Amino acid sequence: MKKKWLWHPWVRACIGWMFERMSFAIPVQRLRETDTLLAFPHPQPSHPFHVLLVPKKAVTRLADLDPADTAFLSDLYSVVQSLVHEYQLPAYRLVVNGGEFQDFPQLHFHLIASAPPLHSSE
Repeated sequence: MKKKWLWHPWVRACIGWMFERMSFAIPVQRLRETDTLLAFPHPQPSHPFHVLLVPKKAVTRLADLDPADTAFLSDLYSVVQSLVHEYQLPAYRLVVNGGEFQDFPQLHFHLIASAPPLHSSE
């Protein structure tokens, strides 16, 4: 269920600012971090393997992503490939929600797998 207060312009701006300027202070288990993105386990996973990949840029939705954001897109694919390899995911999906399907006002991708990872380096 979408929390409407999260979509208030002031709240959206604060969330975007936090990821862009203060990502180091976000209290999550970092699976990967680059100059452009942060990857961490979903706080309320809906699959046995569920990781969020969030840009370190204030961007609300995929439609707002600048075509010049090639560094982020490159990091996104590299991080997904490394997580799939590290956790030996036999089948997986990379999902991005938009419109009414997007519950949180910061662009993010879900890397999900129905089966638990075959291996973890934890």
